[in-house]
Amino acid sequence: MTRRWAMAVCGLVLCSMTASGADADKTTKQNKAAPLRLQTRLRVPVEKGSSLFRTVNRKVEWSPKQTAIIVCDMWDLHHCLNATRRGGELTPRMNQVLTAARKQGVTIIHAPSSCMKPYEKHPARLHAQNTPRSENLPKDIGSWCYVIPEEKKGDYPIDQSDGGEDDDAFEHRQWAARLTAMGKNPRAPWTKQTDGLTILDNDFISDNGEEIWSIMETRGIENVVLLGVHTNMCVLGRPFGLRQMAQNGKNVVLMRDMTDTMYNPAMKPFVSHFTGTDLIVEHIEKHVCPTITSVGLLGGKPFRFQNDKRPHLVIVTAEREYRTNETLPPFALAELGRDFKVSHVYADPKDRNNLPGIEILDEADIALISVRRRVLPQAQMDVIRRFVESGKPIVGIRTASHALSLGDKPVPEGYAAWNEFDANVIGGNYTGHHGAGPKVTITAADGAAAHAILKGVDPSSFVGNGSLYRSKPLRESTQHLLTGTVEGHEAEPIAWTNIRTDGGRTFYTSLGHIDDFKQPAFRRLLSNAVYWAAGLEVPSTIPTVKVSETATK
Repeated sequence: MTRRWAMAVCGLVLCSMTASGADADKTTKQNKAAPLRLQTRLRVPVEKGSSLFRTVNRKVEWSPKQTAIIVCDMWDLHHCLNATRRGGELTPRMNQVLTAARKQGVTIIHAPSSCMKPYEKHPARLHAQNTPRSENLPKDIGSWCYVIPEEKKGDYPIDQSDGGEDDDAFEHRQWAARLTAMGKNPRAPWTKQTDGLTILDNDFISDNGEEIWSIMETRGIENVVLLGVHTNMCVLGRPFGLRQMAQNGKNVVLMRDMTDTMYNPAMKPFVSHFTGTDLIVEHIEKHVCPTITSVGLLGGKPFRFQNDKRPHLVIVTAEREYRTNETLPPFALAELGRDFKVSHVYADPKDRNNLPGIEILDEADIALISVRRRVLPQAQMDVIRRFVESGKPIVGIRTASHALSLGDKPVPEGYAAWNEFDANVIGGNYTGHHGAGPKVTITAADGAAAHAILKGVDPSSFVGNGSLYRSKPLRESTQHLLTGTVEGHEAEPIAWTNIRTDGGRTFYTSLGHIDDFKQPAFRRLLSNAVYWAAGLEVPSTIPTVKVSETATK
């Protein structure tokens, strides 16, 4: 992050700059305008040197006069039919964003690359061309930027080496033929910006990095919002893109709900197109700049593509014994990334009873809990209670049966426990565990073999690697699915469902040892459980991707 961004995220309101001449009266009015109040999102390591990142939301206030929006490559047509469709979906909301921003005094720069000819005589194009060239042009500001040093700290999350087209092959051939019949180049059919975005005479039109930098310097622009397509290519790499703005000191953000990617789900990490976009946004928030949404200008809810039907799964991880902070993220990416939007919440390593970012549960459709013996500030506990009481589904593994209780230990002042979480939400009766020793033999419970959660699961093919939990008796509202046995002890239920009094679905398994995740049967069990809890049909097959293959440099 740049020094300027460090100032911005501390909530400083950037001072307005004074214009001269005929613009003075207009500038004075703009200076009196209310600041832009935006909520930025970025990701920071949970602790120094960690490969895990937590989400941080911060409010900033920006002077509209010192802010520009750059509309990147919102072309009229694209060689990828699905990209053309998604661009059409984005356009109406994006035009509302531009209209709202203009009214507040924000500079609008339209940047449809390689499409300047139709605008040769447009006042907005002349406006850009007539801007004096800045004397402080950064080195290479006129060139594409493929990477900045900060990005080298992490792996690039998707493989876009095939160009990222996600069209059906037959439809793509038809689309190419249609473009040819229209007299367009089927590989580069764009000729202008989409007509769905209004261009006013006092806007700017340019695809030239030096021109755009000069526009911003002349107008005292310190804050830049990038939106448009495609984030993993054009929005990141153009001379006026995120990388150039970030490395040259602008307070730049991506408007993450007003963008798309070029990503083909047939390529690594083999997730849905929309998850591919999420992964690029995460990469940007970690290594390039923060993001915002259109809600900051328009209110309401963030834009979502009509074909993005993914339930939002939030995985809450706060335990040290079984290292689920290591196993759950790659598991979720490999086996849930096709059909779920996945977010993660991690415990504060400096304060075990703090779950920063847990508020994201308010946006979630389903939660996966891997927490052990934590109590929380009341406001954080209220978030979890609110989620459960709304009837939303819960999947719990291993220590979730004693997630929010300290047992017989007193609860520190200012913190809240939920001792009944096991009984009322999980549906179990955790009373400890047998000692470490023999592996746990796993069998299907009587009458459970046909349950959807056991689809494709052969219990005899895997064993439990952790100590056997004592969980009897289960609540009447449960359905027992799997039984675990160790020599010399009574059998115990180790997987079951619970239909709660609030109507919500819960699945729980006392499995979840780090070595359990190495077994396909356990991974399939947990995948099935997430689908079942979310109310989705359990797939006949869930392709498993090796953990080492879930990221591409």
